[in-house]
Amino acid sequence: MKKNLLFVMNNLHCGGAEKALISLLENIDYQRFSVDLLLFKKDGLFLRNVTKEVQILKEPNAFSFFDQPITSALSKAFKYKQWKLICSRLLAGMVFKTESNPAKCEQKVWKYLSKNMECLEKEYDVAIGYLEKNPTYFVIEKVKARKKIGYIHNDYLKLGMDPKIDTAFFRQLDYIVTVSEECAKVLQHVFPEQQKKIKVLYNIVSPPTIQKLANEKIEMVKAEKTLISIGRLTEQKGYDLAILACEQLVKKGLSIKWYVVGEGEKRKELEQMIRDKQLQKHFILLGLKENPYPYVEAADIFVQTSRFEGKSISIDEAKVLQKPILVTNFSTVNDQIQHKENGYIVEMNPNAICLGLEELFENEKLRTHLVSQLANQSFQTEVEMNKFYHLFEVG
Repeated sequence: MKKNLLFVMNNLHCGGAEKALISLLENIDYQRFSVDLLLFKKDGLFLRNVTKEVQILKEPNAFSFFDQPITSALSKAFKYKQWKLICSRLLAGMVFKTESNPAKCEQKVWKYLSKNMECLEKEYDVAIGYLEKNPTYFVIEKVKARKKIGYIHNDYLKLGMDPKIDTAFFRQLDYIVTVSEECAKVLQHVFPEQQKKIKVLYNIVSPPTIQKLANEKIEMVKAEKTLISIGRLTEQKGYDLAILACEQLVKKGLSIKWYVVGEGEKRKELEQMIRDKQLQKHFILLGLKENPYPYVEAADIFVQTSRFEGKSISIDEAKVLQKPILVTNFSTVNDQIQHKENGYIVEMNPNAICLGLEELFENEKLRTHLVSQLANQSFQTEVEMNKFYHLFEVG
């Protein structure tokens, strides 16, 4: 008999965790498992990539009331005389107004959102909150399952969350899964009483799929040196550092085009910075691309200027396409990159990024070495899937 699995996620917008979920779903053995997916908001670029074997459940009705302006939410709630929802939304509104930290805000609002969410009727063998905060909280409070798993896709200390709130939730999980050894060490430090529950499962990547998609034809104006970065336009990704590094390279007379695939709340701020530095022809925000791989394939160097990461799926994808990789020295970088072996690590400032790129431009021997190392690597998809299945069998 097949085991019933449930995955819970906010949405399928373009991001690393969302992409990792799609890859995981593509690799599940559907002869052994029946899979449901619950999205709080059934939208996002990756929605069309959900494999047909997965049953996407109806969205929880209450979520939309907490994901829109309070005037719109209250107007709709009054229309249907949903008095408990009105009270909860007003209380949540006070949190939205007083809590400036977005992560803590989501944590604190959950108790009001939760009061208006119904439990799922179906019972599952395993329920997986595939992202920290709401998806994991939902699995704990609203799902009947033999095993419950919560995912942390980043360095917990860099997420800005309140460990006191999560402590009560984590006690109710069977496993806390994270995506790198360094992320696991952070969790073990913050939640020492949960050490035995913390497991590392690397994000799944599919080299044959990536290599095939990378051959798609695109229109992309190249320069003497063409760079590519992938990731949301957020503070975490450090694109302000990238723009300042690009400015230095241009001032040194280098012919540069630096492309960024991604979207996010920092777009207007970054666009203004690009204009201020007169880099419109050199630093180009491409927005979301359903298939970013041809852009990576067309570039000379992949650059990641993040301030923090869990385990970057974009770096793994650049590895698959055997591109020289330059990354900033974020806390978990050594889980993926060894300096001057399979990539180039620089300090987290514009000058270091600029100097690192210059060395990669000028040192053909180093670039060749990096590419040759990447050509010899293996991505152990089957090993990671077996580790994933093992969580269902033990304990």
